[in-house]
Amino acid sequence: MARLLLGVSGGIAAYKSLEFARLATLAGHGVRVLMTPNAERFVGAASFEGIVGAPVLTSEFERDPMRGAFPGEPEEGGHDPIGHLELVANCDAFLVAPASANTVAKLAGGFADSMLTTSFLACTAPRLIAPAMNDRMYADAATQANLATLRERGVEVIEPDEGPLASRGEHGRGRLPDPERLLAAVEALLAGEASRPAAGETAAIETALPDLDAGPEQPDTGTDPLPPGEPGPWDGMRVIVTAGGTREPIDAVRFIGNRSSGRMGMALAAAAARRGAEVTLVAANVALPEPAGVKRIDVETTGELAHETIERFETQHVLLMAAAPADFRTEPVTGKIKRQDSLNLNLQPTEDILAAIAVQKGDNQTVVGFAAEHGGEAIDRARAKLTRKGADMIVLNDVSDPRIGFESVENEVTLVTAADEELVPRASKDAVADAILDRVDRLRAAPQSTI
Repeated sequence: MARLLLGVSGGIAAYKSLEFARLATLAGHGVRVLMTPNAERFVGAASFEGIVGAPVLTSEFERDPMRGAFPGEPEEGGHDPIGHLELVANCDAFLVAPASANTVAKLAGGFADSMLTTSFLACTAPRLIAPAMNDRMYADAATQANLATLRERGVEVIEPDEGPLASRGEHGRGRLPDPERLLAAVEALLAGEASRPAAGETAAIETALPDLDAGPEQPDTGTDPLPPGEPGPWDGMRVIVTAGGTREPIDAVRFIGNRSSGRMGMALAAAAARRGAEVTLVAANVALPEPAGVKRIDVETTGELAHETIERFETQHVLLMAAAPADFRTEPVTGKIKRQDSLNLNLQPTEDILAAIAVQKGDNQTVVGFAAEHGGEAIDRARAKLTRKGADMIVLNDVSDPRIGFESVENEVTLVTAADEELVPRASKDAVADAILDRVDRLRAAPQSTI
């Protein structure tokens, strides 16, 4: 996973940065934190240190006990490096959140008067800032000019949300986005950096990824929601997304399951919500937070997943069945089975949720299934599944490729329909999710379609 440097400046929204640090650490990233003196007026360094397991630096003159290392890395001895230079030399991305109006101005002006600003100036890794302030301060021409300057220098600006502000009774644009959106933006940027073509390869990559370009006819593949009040292309549509992997209990502590993380399902839910759809997420044992604005229902077993999904399908326009149900169950034993030389389990097949739903499919409903295959003849097996299940499309991914495994932030899929097959080359799961929804749009618009 990545080494993330988090800069926290002075603002009431600093409390959200604690949750960002927690989510990033749970996702497997190594996190180090830099704070301005004013940030400590809102949240203590000890809180961050307890979450990330590493010292927080607040001054460019203090010694870094970890010598620029990130959690999980060995600490080298010998000569003490210069703190603000060593940390940024080792990080994979630098996020400043919240970025107060004062900090935004300093970063745009190239000031180096704190550990945060000095480190930001010395950082050559991808940099992101998430402005958070009163709406009038955010809208002021000086702040907008500073943000424009930072964008021109390659800094990614995560736009603030609109809603209630810190001042009682005030409402406007200036809220720090939810921590899960911040983490998604960082991971999407890192995925883009990892897949960026080398010199001379740009034209070939652009030819291979025409549907992922965010042109005027394509929705943005980032994490920003639609501007408040603006209709989206999926306004009025109801979408149900399943994510994660079900677990069938063996006894009180053991279960039959799979390695699905739920990341692809989460990306699909976020993409549908960005387009304006009313999204219901049925999450099977998913540790990730749901996207903003998405209704979440948590389940554990295949039976629970079937019940919650089938019960709601009649009122939905689109089903994206990204969850990986366990194929078998056994009669669970009360308590815990004692360790023994051998154990025989009587396995019975679980219900086929996708096939059961496809039979019920009516006019104006689209059913999309997913197939995780391993190796040769995967497309033939996906096409057979398409016919057998009665779905409108099967999203095929080859899990034998370690770059797009269950916990990866990237994916590569083939979209299999009755008419054709479409390869979506390796990209971030957010970008792949948008490509899948683009294909759903074309399916629903096809003249020969009965949906």
